[in-house]
Order: sequence, then C-alpha cells, then structure tokens
Amino acid sequence: MMIPRELSETESMKLLASTPLGRLVFSEHALPAIRIVGHVVDDGDVIIRTRPTTTALAPSGTVVTYEADVIDPHTFLGWSVVVTGLAEWVTDALDVARYEEMLPRWGAAVADQVIRIRPHWITGCEFAGG
Repeated sequence: MMIPRELSETESMKLLASTPLGRLVFSEHALPAIRIVGHVVDDGDVIIRTRPTTTALAPSGTVVTYEADVIDPHTFLGWSVVVTGLAEWVTDALDVARYEEMLPRWGAAVADQVIRIRPHWITGCEFAGG
C-alpha cells in the first residue's frame, strides 16, 4: 500500500536538486503551456535553460510553476515536488556562463536562455510503501 507523506520545503528542494529534468508550467497566449527543461538548484532558486522562443516568460516577474518527480512506473513509489514563484531572465554574463556550465544539455534544440525562478511556494510529497 502506498502512503503519501508531505515533505518539508528543505526536503523538497533537496530532492529537486537530485534530478536534472522537470517541467516548466507557464501561460502562453492565455493558455497553459508545459515544457520539459533541465534545471539546477542554486542558493534556493531553480535555474533552468530554455529556448530563445520562450517569449511568454518576458518580462521578468512572470509567475510560473516548476515540477519534477521520480516515480517508479511499476510500484508508483517515489516523490513529486512543485515550486511556484517569479521567473526572471538571467542577464549577468558571469552568472549566465556559470549556469550554462552547471545546467544539463539534452536534445538537439537550441536552449541558450537562462531563467531563475525565485520560489514563493514549495510543496512536495513522497509516496512510500506502508
């Protein structure tokens, strides 16, 4: 039997930092949009890399949600973390260079824009066996 357990913000961010991919949820043309992106957690912020065409996030200050999880498809055990906060483009050249070294690259698409999400709400749930 699966028993869900609410995670603290600290536990949630630690788990989020343990996986390289998640889903960015934002509004595009007044409709919900979701994009799979790579991320790192840096000093309590979620840092992602995305395509230059992600114009829905401009200007800085757009509210977004970021979700990542690791769930076993057979047992349904694992965890899920959701972060909601303000997104801002990272424009400082030194920060961009540092984050580009840290962020995972995957796929053939160009993803050279760096975004910082400053969390306002952090929720997490662990699904463990009982």
